[in-house]
Amino acid sequence: MRRIIVQGSSRNNGNTNKIVQILQKYLECDLIDLSECDIRQYDYENRNKNDDFLTTIKKIVEYDLIIFATPVYWYSMSGTLKTFFDRITDCLKIDKETGRKLRGKNMAAISCGSDSHENEGFFIPFEKSAEYLGMNYFGHIHTWIEEKEPSDSTLDLIKDFSKNLSKCK
Repeated sequence: MRRIIVQGSSRNNGNTNKIVQILQKYLECDLIDLSECDIRQYDYENRNKNDDFLTTIKKIVEYDLIIFATPVYWYSMSGTLKTFFDRITDCLKIDKETGRKLRGKNMAAISCGSDSHENEGFFIPFEKSAEYLGMNYFGHIHTWIEEKEPSDSTLDLIKDFSKNLSKCK
C-alpha cells in the first residue's frame, strides 16, 4: 500500500512537521509539504489554472492512503490546507478524471495544537469531504507539543494511530 502525508502548515519545520516525522518512523509514507507549493485560492473563473494544484493532486491520487496533517489555527485547519480542500472543487469541475481517482481511496487526518484539547467538530470537514468524494475515512488524532517536544501521551497516540493505519487496505 502506498501512503502519503499532505502537510498543510505555514512552516515546513514547525510542530506539525515534528508529528509528521514521528509518524513516518512508524509508517512508511511519502510527504508533500503544501508550503512548498504555489496553490492559490479557489477561483470560479479558473484564473489559477497555472499554479501547482493540479500537478500536486495528480501525484496524491496515485496513493492508497492520504493522511492530512495540519496545525490548529483558530480552532480549524490551517488556511493552507483549507485552500487545498477548496481547490479539490477543480477535480469535480475541470479535471474530473483526477477527481474520480479519489473514489475508494483512504483518508485520515492529524491535527497538532499547543495542548491536548481537541476542538469539537474540528475533524468534520475531513469526514464530510471523504464521504462526499467517496473515500474511506480511517479516522484522526489530535496531537500536541509541550515545551518543544511531543508528550508521552502524544507519542502513544501516534504509535497506536500508525498501527491502525497499517491495517488500511
